[in-house]
Amino acid sequence: MPLIKGNSAENRTRSCTSLLFAFAFCLFFYLLGAWQRSGSGKGDSIALQVLQDTDCTLLSNLLYDTPARATKLRPIRFRPCNNTYIDYTPCHDQMRAMTFPRDNMNYRERHCPPQQEMNLNCLIPAPKGYTTPFRWPISRDYVPFANAPYKSLTVEKAVQNWIQYEGNVFRFPGGGTQFPHGADAYINQLAEAIPIDNGMVRTVLDTGCGVASFGAYLFKKNVITMSFAPRDSHEAQVQFALERGVPAFIGVLGTIKLPFPTRSFDMAHCSRCLIKWGSNDGMYMMEVDRVLRPGGYWVLSGPPINWKYNYQAWQRPREDLEEEQNKIEEIAKLLCWEKKVEMGEIAVWRKRLNDDDCRNDQDTEAMMCESSYQNETWYGSHTLKQLKYVHSKWIT
Repeated sequence: MPLIKGNSAENRTRSCTSLLFAFAFCLFFYLLGAWQRSGSGKGDSIALQVLQDTDCTLLSNLLYDTPARATKLRPIRFRPCNNTYIDYTPCHDQMRAMTFPRDNMNYRERHCPPQQEMNLNCLIPAPKGYTTPFRWPISRDYVPFANAPYKSLTVEKAVQNWIQYEGNVFRFPGGGTQFPHGADAYINQLAEAIPIDNGMVRTVLDTGCGVASFGAYLFKKNVITMSFAPRDSHEAQVQFALERGVPAFIGVLGTIKLPFPTRSFDMAHCSRCLIKWGSNDGMYMMEVDRVLRPGGYWVLSGPPINWKYNYQAWQRPREDLEEEQNKIEEIAKLLCWEKKVEMGEIAVWRKRLNDDDCRNDQDTEAMMCESSYQNETWYGSHTLKQLKYVHSKWIT
């Protein structure tokens, strides 16, 4: 019994000690906080000094609108333009384009009007009956007719399966000039030479895209394609691409560079795109080289590839086609591209990961563009004399 009383007294002593310690601990922090709030703390003294030294009159001239003044503002309302402006694209106006030189596709490039001509003060109207485009993946195959009411391609490209008119919609079977049997079969053929299926190719630039079926079907491979084509006799081809949900813009390889940074794409593709790749001392192929990443691929499908077997079907002289392909092969060698394969009317080159060894081993010397050329892209002009062929042809 005495043992129990002794333990009880000891416990009371410990409880009192704990309470006193807690009280002292709280009192200490209370006094510390009061001291800091008083401005006597070093940190607060520094903050106070900074505040006193700061000139707070720098923005004294700001004007503040009161709610009463704000209520006087009225929104500006623009009326719709008349229907002649439905297809108005200021910097790609067909009438203005025809006034520019045709050399190097200059007339198909962007030519914006003077500022005073662009002040329409009206809203460009949508085509009559325009409706919300179909959602993907239906949009890959169908576009409402009212959204792009142009039937010319359904007649001109009927045998190539570009586009078909069915009731109140356009249907896109997936064909193209070089792949009338469908983009899927064509892409699978390319995959025999290019690692499209394993993620090595993620971004593609499609030049002269038509209605962009190539890019539309590459989505199945987790590849995103930027397509472009000029605004020419194939009216609305870029509009068809956009209505289908494929990234696209009006453009052409001409006298100015493409609006993309250096090394933007894993692959560049031309399927019967009608670009004269061997002309202008390789200017267009050098532009492809600029936007391709090291190890990237360039696909050329159609003339002049495999000209020996196709010159009659293309209705072009053998000599012209032979010279054109030889020029392309020559420029590709100067660029240190490695030709991977030629199968039928398709040729595939690969840009080397490191072309220093290639240039050292060549009998010819390729003087590539200066670093400024690589980065000056937006409206930057091509430099025509970019290759130096020591033994004969290109001299800077």
